[in-house]
Amino acid sequence: MGLPISHILFSTGFLIVLIGFFGMLWHRNILRIIIGFSLIDTGMHIVLVATGYVTGGTAPIVDVALSTTDAATRAVDPIPAALVVTAIVIGFSVTAIMLSFAIRLHAVSKTLSIDALTESRW
Repeated sequence: MGLPISHILFSTGFLIVLIGFFGMLWHRNILRIIIGFSLIDTGMHIVLVATGYVTGGTAPIVDVALSTTDAATRAVDPIPAALVVTAIVIGFSVTAIMLSFAIRLHAVSKTLSIDALTESRW
């Protein structure tokens, strides 16, 4: 057979995180850095969902279809999915704040290049 879906999700998530890091470190434009940060955020969401995934698993509802003895090996963990929903909302808020700062920086300096913003150093 092929790779389990959880391995594919792990590798895809880490690849998206690496692309985000590359975007943040390589580019000097603030919008591209924000996009890189969002990619890192999305990649981490995929990795977190993959930690709770069970290949061939079922919902964690103990009934006739899933006995208590099979629940430990066949039930999908719902905690990572719940954490990812919360992390998506937080990531959206942080991205909105970063974009608002980028708008304010552009209004003041008329550029989004980090190299042109030397006067804002400590």
